[in-house]
Amino acid sequence: MSIGFGREICGDYEIAAAREWLVTNGIGGYGSGTVAGALTRRYHGLLIAALQPPLGRTLMLTKLEEILHYDQQVYALSSNRWADGQIEPQGYRQIEHFRLEGAVPTWRFACADALLEKRIWMQHGANTTYVQYHLQRASQPVALLIKALVNYRDHHGGIRSWGWQMAVDRVASGVKVLSTPDAMPLYLLSNRAALLTLHDWYYQFDLARERCRGLPDREDHLHVATFHLTLQPGESLTVVASTEPNPELEGEITLKQRQLYEQKLLNFWRTSRPLDSKEPAPWLNQLVLAADQFIVSRRVSLAKLEPAEPESEADILVGKTIIAGYPWFSDWGRDTMISLPGLTLSTGRSEIARLILRTFAQYVDQGMLPNRFPDVGELPEYNTVDATLWYFEAIQHYYTATQDDDLLSELFPILAEIIDWHCRGTRYNIHLDPADGLLYAGEPGLQLTWMDAKIGDWVVTPRVGKAVEINALWYNALRTMARFARMLGRPHQEYEAIADRTLARFARFWNSELGYCYDLLDTPTGDDASLRPNQIFAVSLPESPLTPAQQRSVVDTCGRALLTSYGLRSLAPQDPNYQGHYGGDLRQRDGAYHQGTVWGWLLGPYVLAHLRVYGDITQARQLLSPMSDHLLTHGLGSASEIFDGDAPMMPKGCIAQAWTVAEILRAWMATER
Repeated sequence: MSIGFGREICGDYEIAAAREWLVTNGIGGYGSGTVAGALTRRYHGLLIAALQPPLGRTLMLTKLEEILHYDQQVYALSSNRWADGQIEPQGYRQIEHFRLEGAVPTWRFACADALLEKRIWMQHGANTTYVQYHLQRASQPVALLIKALVNYRDHHGGIRSWGWQMAVDRVASGVKVLSTPDAMPLYLLSNRAALLTLHDWYYQFDLARERCRGLPDREDHLHVATFHLTLQPGESLTVVASTEPNPELEGEITLKQRQLYEQKLLNFWRTSRPLDSKEPAPWLNQLVLAADQFIVSRRVSLAKLEPAEPESEADILVGKTIIAGYPWFSDWGRDTMISLPGLTLSTGRSEIARLILRTFAQYVDQGMLPNRFPDVGELPEYNTVDATLWYFEAIQHYYTATQDDDLLSELFPILAEIIDWHCRGTRYNIHLDPADGLLYAGEPGLQLTWMDAKIGDWVVTPRVGKAVEINALWYNALRTMARFARMLGRPHQEYEAIADRTLARFARFWNSELGYCYDLLDTPTGDDASLRPNQIFAVSLPESPLTPAQQRSVVDTCGRALLTSYGLRSLAPQDPNYQGHYGGDLRQRDGAYHQGTVWGWLLGPYVLAHLRVYGDITQARQLLSPMSDHLLTHGLGSASEIFDGDAPMMPKGCIAQAWTVAEILRAWMATER
């Protein structure tokens, strides 16, 4: 599958500005923008550096404004929309073609008989972005001017210029930009171009996507330098933006490194597949490259969270974690554990899975994994009931794929401690109810499950009580522990006994009148029979606590009421609380987040449940195939976080979401095995 468009897309501003690209560096930094070249989000920029990897993400280089002089004509190649609604310049009109070369966004600008290609990529493991221009053809030389616009703010936004003076100093091959005396320097460098320094603010960029989200929609950026060079046909120019003073300046060298890295990822994926499987559909190759964008490094303290003495470098190891979604999420425990099998094991990268599992083991506290690591670097937050249970699932998937007894032995005491904490009770009233052997979680005003939208004191979907997916996960965790204990020669009878009791009492979730599971039991207002997708996990997880007839009924009910082309609705349309459109300000958006909005990641569990019940590989792949079309919209080459519940299910939320990509890959691999 080729992700590419001609003038029919690129030449229409509204369409081209709605399609976004993403490049990443493996440490939390990224670059993102639109096919049109215009800024539409506060998160758009060529270098958004992770200054405290994988967090501390800071916009440093916003964009490059290109002007091409050729045969006494001037062609603007960039595009901007301003606060008054004007689009000027209109460089999108010169785009003959846009494509992804692997994961590298590539433009082809046609100006008379001159054809200029532009590519953007990042160096893996460094806060360094490369922008390369290559003159493919022309009947005479072209003069290229490139204006560099910078900023220095948290990637979530919030700063206007107000006369801000930055220090712009010449260095070898370029300039050094220092926004404040204690800021991280930005180096703008070129392998060939001449340079003119400036200090000129561009005011009132219009950020249409932020306005749609009910957020501030104006931004200013500083023009600090203009690169200029005359290119002969066949020649190239590379502009480098980096937090490092001496990055590699030869674009061809680092582009080749990027291409080899991507080829290595595809080779891992191909060798991990069954020997008798056919060549995968090309769109799956694109998802494999997308999967790597979420995997990042995280420095882990061997003394865990609160060391008694200052740490040395010897007390720190480089672990791995998963960014939940681009552009705005950090690494979340829940998202990481759900995504791990699909992003790593399905793509043949078990060593990454091992690092992630060991990384998160350092943060287990009172039998819980953290929910999220705040962007500003405070201690992790533990407000989740399911992240820890998904940890068991991630480990059992890893062990099934690797038979890694050493890691199992290392982690088993931690897993045993987790079970013990849950049985006797831990934070947020999470405890095993001795009356029925089901797991209870929650207190008023808290949101502990994945349906976690909260606005002020308003918990949109309060799920205090015994949630169906939590108890399905708990049952699977107990069976997994019993199996692990037997393999390691440890006592297993207690885990089996608790699991048997949970299985027997899970029957309470079955609503025989409606033919599907209660979403919640024993809430402060009674049992909740809302038709939601959470029950699908009682079928898709390895150990199902439902009878075969109940499993089929759950799959059929979810299929008729919740299934869409891109995932499952979070609430059935017949429910009076259903909202079929996701949009508006924060309150409107979060109010719809789990009240009908479609979640892409749920398509994977639904397909796995369908396979379990019907065993029909052809239908399973048909259910996944609409995602191949989706890769051409929103976040190009990746899969979105959410979609409207009502047709045509427009993509919303993050342009690239880890668990959506992961679960599509994992479900497809299940059809091969």
